Amino acid sequence: MPPDTLLSWQFWALLSAVFAALTAIFAKVGVADINSDLATFIRTVVVLMSLAVILFATGQFATAGPISPKTWLFLVLSGLCTGASWLCYFRALKLGPATLVAPIDKLSVVLVALFAVAFLGERPSAMHWLGIALIAAGAVIIAVK
Repeated sequence: MPPDTLLSWQFWALLSAVFAALTAIFAKVGVADINSDLATFIRTVVVLMSLAVILFATGQFATAGPISPKTWLFLVLSGLCTGASWLCYFRALKLGPATLVAPIDKLSVVLVALFAVAFLGERPSAMHWLGIALIAAGAVIIAVK
């Protein structure tokens, strides 16, 4: 793989999708015999420990520099939303099949597009809107019995 591929956002987004898919499969099995909130806590601890190891090993803690109050505010809000999302996702996996939970969870793609337009001023092209609509339609088809 060419080195510039490793620097592209597309590569990392695809890798994120692979790990998200594996997350759903592993979580579905892992949550079977315990409370979904406890499962979310265990997962969160693992994520925190993994990131701490990466940050220490790469020296990123030492080179962080000052963090502005605005950055803190939005990262805290993002963290709270991540936690709420994980709690809901694990509860859904506890109650339903992964093949239905994961696609409905991906309605987040549609919501990101809408929020990005409303709050960030982004303007997806007509082709992008078509893709977003197809994702929404797919989630609705999966959700309807």
